[in-house]
Formats: sequence, C-alpha cells, structure tokens
Amino acid sequence: MEELAENKAKRGLTLVYTGDGKGKTTAALGLAIRAAGRGKRVLMIQFIKSPERTYGEKIPFEKLGIEIVQTGVGFTWTKTPEEHREALKSAWAFTKEKVLFGGYDVVILDELNNALSIDKFPIEDVLPLEEVLDLIQHRSKGMHLVITGRSAKEEIIACADLVTEMKPVKHYYNEGIPAVKGIEF
Repeated sequence: MEELAENKAKRGLTLVYTGDGKGKTTAALGLAIRAAGRGKRVLMIQFIKSPERTYGEKIPFEKLGIEIVQTGVGFTWTKTPEEHREALKSAWAFTKEKVLFGGYDVVILDELNNALSIDKFPIEDVLPLEEVLDLIQHRSKGMHLVITGRSAKEEIIACADLVTEMKPVKHYYNEGIPAVKGIEF
C-alpha cells in the first residue's frame, strides 16, 4: 500500500487553472517559482502573448533560470485570423517538441484553454484538441503539466488531477480602471 502511494506521488500531475476571474497565470507563475526553488526544470509556454511585448513575468524568470517563451501574436482582435492560426500551429509544434523531448519537470501551457476556445476562426487543424489530450496522456511519467486560461474544455477538465476555477467577485475593470502594469502584465 505504501509503495502504491509512493508511485502515485511520483507521477506527473495535470493542473488546470480556469474561469473568468483574475489569477490563472499568476497561480501558474507562483507554482513555477516554487518548482524552480526545489530544483525542478520549468518551462512556461505562453500561447496568446506575443514576444513583441515585454511582460513583467519574463524579466525575473530569466534571472531565476525559468524558461518562458511567448509564442502568440496577441489578442485575437489585434491580428488577422491567418496570423493567429500560423502562430498557434508553430506554438503547438514547439510545445510537442518540448513536452516530449525537452527534459522538463514542469511545463506550463499558459492560455492554452483560451487558444482551444477560439471560435472566430478555425483552429482545429492547427491546434487539434485530440492531440492536446494525447500529449497530456503520453508525456513523460514524472512531468507536471499546468494548463491555464478561460473556458477549459470538458475533455481537459476530465483528464486533470486538479481544476481550480477563478471566479470574479469584484474587479476594478468594472470601475473603468484599465490593466495595470505590474499587476496584469
């Protein structure tokens, strides 16, 4: 019985942070710091954020040795559908390579849920849900996956070990206060 519990403790977990409230990426960032503090090799792949902008999390992560890669082109309304599709296709190929062959202990797929939920243009051919589920199931035994973003698919939730839903109770956006540097980005 004790051996069974030990083997389960060594298997990689799938954690999902979803919901309409603030804090999904922030929770994943905290987890990344904790894992790095324990000597784990961590990679964060950001599916929507663009490398053309500087995000606050990237600066200290580089100093801490946590790899963070922005693969997106920004919000869906800032570029053409084809630009987004090409970015998602490239991001997904990069993700598969890193998850299957990168040797990481923790991989964070930031805003993957958002990407999978795009309905303004077709994405299934460049970011197939079935391939995502297959990757979750067939990653290396001890790798932890963290998946963030609104609108998590039921299939992702079903295969997760932990799902936390961020629920908005009150937000300063509703008072007309825009995104705050150092808080949102």
